[in-house]
Amino acid sequence: MTDRLMLLDSASLYFRAFYGVPDTVRAPDGTPVNAVRGFLDIITKLVTTYRPTHLVACWDDDWRPQWRVDLIPTYKTHRVAEVVAVGPDIEVVPDPLEVQVPVIRETLRALGIVVVGQPAHEADDVIGTLATRADLPVDIVTGDRDLFQLVDDARDVRVIYTARGMSNLEVVTDATVVAKYGVLPQQYADFATLRGDSSDGLPGVAGIGEKTAAGLLAAHGDLAGILAAADAGEGMSAGVRAKLEAGRPYLAVAPTVVEVVRDLPVPDIDARLRPLDETAKADASSLAERWALGTAMARIVDALDRVGDA
Repeated sequence: MTDRLMLLDSASLYFRAFYGVPDTVRAPDGTPVNAVRGFLDIITKLVTTYRPTHLVACWDDDWRPQWRVDLIPTYKTHRVAEVVAVGPDIEVVPDPLEVQVPVIRETLRALGIVVVGQPAHEADDVIGTLATRADLPVDIVTGDRDLFQLVDDARDVRVIYTARGMSNLEVVTDATVVAKYGVLPQQYADFATLRGDSSDGLPGVAGIGEKTAAGLLAAHGDLAGILAAADAGEGMSAGVRAKLEAGRPYLAVAPTVVEVVRDLPVPDIDARLRPLDETAKADASSLAERWALGTAMARIVDALDRVGDA
């Protein structure tokens, strides 16, 4: 069996779990546990379907880093519940989900699944770093298109895209990105910069949509090439050139916001999945009883028992 690393965009998945399982599912003390159960079932499905030998739950230690906000003040503004003077701003998270996040962390710890975050960075940046330095094939699990920029057939880096639901997962490769957007994965960050993304508060270049952005990248390779052509008055209409010129201040900073960081000082970690020993199984069973995790815990423990089976 070939070793394979799976990187989870954890917040993307536990939000999906929260909205996918009724919040009437509760622990004996009344705490909702629908996101915990759903998150465990998601991991079970992923481990069973894609057979990773290594797995990391990548974490948003800062979901809206100040250095990104300093460059584009509208970055994720619509998701801010409270601005914090020192430290990460508080994200809009439903109360019934917020109380479950520590339980999710506790559960992952009990299962021996490593959680990795970095100060002042998002999970995307942790994923970018771990995927870039990995010496084995990588599956990135996310509902965020921004991570398409990491897809790389030559290095066997894929995205398992969850946007259409866990019953309709999509394996994204180089060909998938080209078919969807008309650009290569390595052009995707520039494509997203030009097009913008309202879900992240990125305005894009006014008047430049997906089709125009893809056409410019096909003709000129990357954003630097596009701007050089605009300066030379070549390879585009006067109207497009004017739109790019008007967008220059945005284009000077947006790539730094859109591109995931690939060189964070993440320490070496042992991410190998292993069956739980009897003590760990007893602890997991106790945790499941305390939080009413039911068969969700039993299923993930069983899936870990089978890791490495041919």
